[in-house]
Amino acid sequence: MPNPFQSLFAAILDDDRAKVKQLLDNDPVLTKRGVAEEERYESRIAHWIYSRDTVLHVAAAGYRVEIARMLLASGADSGSARNRRCSQPLHYAADGYLDNPFWNARRQVAMIRVLLKAGSNIDAQDKNGATPLHRAVRTRCAAAVKCFLDAGADPTIRNKPGSTPFHLAVQNTGRGGSGAEKARTAQREILQAFLERGISPALKDAKGKSVLEWAQSDGIRQILSGNAI
Repeated sequence: MPNPFQSLFAAILDDDRAKVKQLLDNDPVLTKRGVAEEERYESRIAHWIYSRDTVLHVAAAGYRVEIARMLLASGADSGSARNRRCSQPLHYAADGYLDNPFWNARRQVAMIRVLLKAGSNIDAQDKNGATPLHRAVRTRCAAAVKCFLDAGADPTIRNKPGSTPFHLAVQNTGRGGSGAEKARTAQREILQAFLERGISPALKDAKGKSVLEWAQSDGIRQILSGNAI
């Protein structure tokens, strides 16, 4: 007999909403269980799965908005679910990869809003001290960054290395494809989003270095210099 939890996990990956509804109707407690301990990259959502991820983590990573609503209605907890890296579902919703064919900015923002409405902590920090805003900036998801800022995310929080999200916005994040034109365009949108919301490029990191001082190109410095105070 198939394991009901594994069936639910597979249905979420396949975005099979009818199957998810059927499984939850039969056993709503499935939302409380973590995924298998096996850790792997899951191509159907273009995201790594880590131990203690819940089904809501998986839905969030794949921007399975309708399924996330079903899981929440069946008792999934968006506020306390943490995997072994201390990432919450909202961290996964903040992740993106611009060249991934499954990435969808509109659905990503919708997923973020669903989780925030359900009580997710917008400023929750993972094991590395990163908030969802840090992760959206790092992956150059401009629409997600704007969504977080408009929802009240704190742009001054520092991760463990000492950087705020605004500092990450001017640095090479190490993410694959960060040098592509699509990523550079998104970077400029993100910088403007911080500036338009009154975040000063004079903001300092844990080493006392400002966002403007971290700027790595003349173009970025030009965007920031007219707004520095």
